[in-house]
Amino acid sequence: QLQLVESGGGLVQPGGSLRLSCAASRFTLDYYAIGWFRQAPGKEREGVSCIGSRDGSTYYADSVKGRFTISRDNAKNTVYLQMNSLKPEDTAVYYCAAYTVQTICFMLEWDALDAWGQGTLVTVSS
Repeated sequence: QLQLVESGGGLVQPGGSLRLSCAASRFTLDYYAIGWFRQAPGKEREGVSCIGSRDGSTYYADSVKGRFTISRDNAKNTVYLQMNSLKPEDTAVYYCAAYTVQTICFMLEWDALDAWGQGTLVTVSS
């Protein structure tokens, strides 16, 4: 089974920043659209952002637009999620997922995944 590994989570104060990484060790991410999702305690999983495989186009949920930036470094086989101006409501476990069907990624649907990770915890608190 293909698997992704997330890293970069931690504890940060409101208004702070974190950069999450999503890496693959046994396959190349170039051919996949990559999505970021999050799940807060007691809440449903929420789609955060997606980056396309071909043209690098991006999409963001309204809740993070203007604060989060998704990017990819194909040379490092890694996708990043730069999170700025963090709020307590951003607290969640963040997951990345890989899609061959790019349209599903841009719909921010946790469906028809080719690979996913175990998540990294982000806690925003003073």
